[in-house]
Amino acid sequence: MPLGERGGWERSESRYCGVETDFTEDVTYLLNFNISTGGFDYVLAPLMNPSYRPSLVEGNGVDTQVLPVSGSDLVLSPSQWSSHVVGKISSWIDLDSEDEVLRMDSETTLKQEIAWATHLSLQACLLPTPKGKSCANYARCVNQILQGLTTLQLWLRVPLVKSDGDSMDDTSEGPNDSWELWNSFRLLCEHDSKLSVALDVLSTLPSETSLGRWMGESVRAAIVSTDSFLTNARGYPCLSKRHQKLIAGFFDHAAQVVISGKPVHNLQKSHDSKTEEKHPLRTYLDYVAYLFQKMEPLPEQERIELGYRDFLQAPLQPLMDNLEAQTYETFERDSVKYIQYQRAVEKALVDRVPDEKASELTTVLMVVGAGRGPLVRASLQAAEETGRKLKVYAVEKNPNAVVTLHNLVKMEGWEDIVTIISCDMRFWNAPEQADILVSELLGSFGDNELSPECLDGAQRFLKPDGISIPSSYTSFIQPVTASKLYNDVKAHKDLAHFETAYVVKLHSVAKLAPSQDVFTFTHPNFSTKANNQRYKKLQFNLPSDSGSALVHGFAGYFDSVLYKDVHLGIEPTTATPNMFSWFPIFFPLRKPVEVHPDTPLEVHFWRCCGSSKVWYEWSVSSPTPSPMHNTNGRSYWVGL
Repeated sequence: MPLGERGGWERSESRYCGVETDFTEDVTYLLNFNISTGGFDYVLAPLMNPSYRPSLVEGNGVDTQVLPVSGSDLVLSPSQWSSHVVGKISSWIDLDSEDEVLRMDSETTLKQEIAWATHLSLQACLLPTPKGKSCANYARCVNQILQGLTTLQLWLRVPLVKSDGDSMDDTSEGPNDSWELWNSFRLLCEHDSKLSVALDVLSTLPSETSLGRWMGESVRAAIVSTDSFLTNARGYPCLSKRHQKLIAGFFDHAAQVVISGKPVHNLQKSHDSKTEEKHPLRTYLDYVAYLFQKMEPLPEQERIELGYRDFLQAPLQPLMDNLEAQTYETFERDSVKYIQYQRAVEKALVDRVPDEKASELTTVLMVVGAGRGPLVRASLQAAEETGRKLKVYAVEKNPNAVVTLHNLVKMEGWEDIVTIISCDMRFWNAPEQADILVSELLGSFGDNELSPECLDGAQRFLKPDGISIPSSYTSFIQPVTASKLYNDVKAHKDLAHFETAYVVKLHSVAKLAPSQDVFTFTHPNFSTKANNQRYKKLQFNLPSDSGSALVHGFAGYFDSVLYKDVHLGIEPTTATPNMFSWFPIFFPLRKPVEVHPDTPLEVHFWRCCGSSKVWYEWSVSSPTPSPMHNTNGRSYWVGL
């Protein structure tokens, strides 16, 4: 039964828990015992007898040899095989062994077992952990297999270990940092989207920052050993606080849990006969279910946005294209944003008109890019709250939105206060100058929807001492591991998609270093040398205890000062709470860059302006140079 079936969670949001089993030829019993009796959702079971070696049967009537698999495909229905069995590839295989017989046996067996799993329509197979330092031949063979797979996913089993830098010991068994093992295998397999990782969670965990890297990787399962469990006061299994946090993180990133090992908590059996039939690992399953069910349910807005998680969207082109009603409606629902705008206008009105002149002075306010009127409404509410008189010009280039604006003004009885101008703000000749200029032209990266160009064009009708809301905005970037996003871009198989910035609700990403500011624009800008081209070189350092990581691209954000101390933004450390108008932006790298904690990541960003378009170019110069992305805006640009 799914872990959340009885916890008030929707079925689509539930997670599943499997159990690792030994080989048996009686698969029907295996499923009955572990699923019907034990309550687990699936078994992680060997597909072939572990004593099987192809070299031992060759020459002994090989043509008539039947593979020693775990029962006929007919013992379960296709849907049972698919839903309740994850195949476990024989753990003895070693494709990088010095022993040629073992190496050849391993390759033959691996291909036979994958072929059998495909025949059974299994959804996934667990590959054993690579043995030794090199895994090149293993990866070559798996990569060959991946080329022929359509639906079967392969999970590479990797122990979750990372020793401290001081204790590196070349003679020690196993990897010092298992992420290095996974990264090397994944790169040899060309970052294939059908290859994921299953982490063996052991009793000792690496540092928080080291664990954080895995949240950007395609982790499909956490295999938790019974040895990792502690014992609570009642003698039942439980996990340490750090283990609990880790498992909750995996649940949040749609990974499943698998219980592995023999029971190490010998609970006293009661006289109830039912206890005798209880699965020996049931108490571990119950604890994992408890961990899932005690997680906070998703907030309403987060639930609405579930479908947008890690989904790449092209940014808006609001100057070239007219927005649709649905887009306006989404933005207008964001009440937090308009409360901030109202606060900014209130402060500007009070600064502009002293209390004693409130009844005689009328402030001229222009909303440039008025859309369907939310900023007009916020401005008029600000005037009402502060007792100031207002005259509003609502300038909007989209003729469809202007229709809605006219209806709004008529319905609210604002005809004497609001004048609607159906025109592009850059080409309008205003009859008078404004005291306050209000706009919402910001994109996920601040200036990526051409706010600087629009406001430079509109500020000619702002008084020399006039106020612009927003008064400034700054873009930020930070390096991220984002395996899913990289694979989604790579699936297009062209250069253009790697040179496009995407709006995306980041979820399965690991943020590798704190964000840094990139470009800042201030309004009004009356400088005679005004220029909206920008260039910034940035240097990021990974925390010393994080271990190496793969940078797939950069997450971009903005923070805006609307007026004085009123701000609006999505930069993670200062983000405006409960605001949903903007998702972050993602700048991919054509070739991911591996970064080590002792080597800085040096990044370059340019904002380029042409006669008809604005575009970004970006590149990495250290630790390894990347190609220049989006030269001359060849793949991605915003039209003027």
